[in-house]
Amino acid sequence: MAATFLRRAKPVLALLAAIFVLLAAPPAAHADPDEEGASKKLRTALESAVKGHVEAKQKLAASKKRQGQLKTTLAQAKGQSAQLTGRVGEIANRSYRQGRLGAMTMLLNTGSSDEFMDRMIRLDQMAQVDSHTLAGYRDALTTAEKAGTAIELEIKEQQKQVTVMAKQKEQAETALIASGGGTLTSGFGNGKSPKAKAAPRNGNGELPGESCSADDPTTTGCITPRLLNALQQSRAIGFKRHTSCFAQRASGGEHPQGKACDFSAAPGGFENVDASGDDRTYGNNLAAYLVDNADRLGVMYVIWYREIWLPGSGWRSYSGSGGPAAAHTNHVHLSIL
Repeated sequence: MAATFLRRAKPVLALLAAIFVLLAAPPAAHADPDEEGASKKLRTALESAVKGHVEAKQKLAASKKRQGQLKTTLAQAKGQSAQLTGRVGEIANRSYRQGRLGAMTMLLNTGSSDEFMDRMIRLDQMAQVDSHTLAGYRDALTTAEKAGTAIELEIKEQQKQVTVMAKQKEQAETALIASGGGTLTSGFGNGKSPKAKAAPRNGNGELPGESCSADDPTTTGCITPRLLNALQQSRAIGFKRHTSCFAQRASGGEHPQGKACDFSAAPGGFENVDASGDDRTYGNNLAAYLVDNADRLGVMYVIWYREIWLPGSGWRSYSGSGGPAAAHTNHVHLSIL
């Protein structure tokens, strides 16, 4: 009887054992990346350098725009003064030939009071025209002189901002080298990605300051409107795999500020393995899309597969200490300004 019971129970016991093994086995590591392998010092240095670079680049662009407007003003003023030069010469010659006595003689040599009044009116009209011409000529010369001086100042401003950009670029690369990376790489992206909808900018072309005020569709937290735009734009062209943006992390960074998203390479989530095959291609294409649209989206940096992209520096090697999450070989990291 006991033997019969044991024989019949074997399949049930085997099934229960299999279920126990499945329940006891660790999941396929679909947890969000926690620490991403970068020290607080590195992140602070990169954020400072990138923001400084972008600010200098915006000031440089604004200065070049002003210089272009000033050149137009200068050309118009020179053209106006050139047109008036002949008339000013005529006025000067007439004044030299006639002088005040000539005008008085002209008035006195009249046969009647009507003729006197007629000549007096014509002389007054001529004086008004001469005065207007001379004032216009003087204004044109003054405008041209001021525009020329302003252009010289803009050139100096541009030289200053170019120097600042170079210094910020050096700062970022020095920080990367100190952390074990920083080598120039081939990277991802060739400028052929679809154009993203640009994030709103101020009238002077600068990105406005934003708070964590928009609902994060990937978590229960918040993100900035600019990051939400980047997320929506990437999803609109097909990058819809698991993504996590807002996160409270002891190490700080952009996630707690609502300025960063992690895009998993695998469809199901953040697997604790290096992406390969289709997953690697997906990450490559996403990284390229974000970088190709960096200016439109307001990208601060992108990290993917042991490489980091920074404005001004391009793609550089990135050394994250740890597993796939730290090396960013299982997800693409996006930080927004």
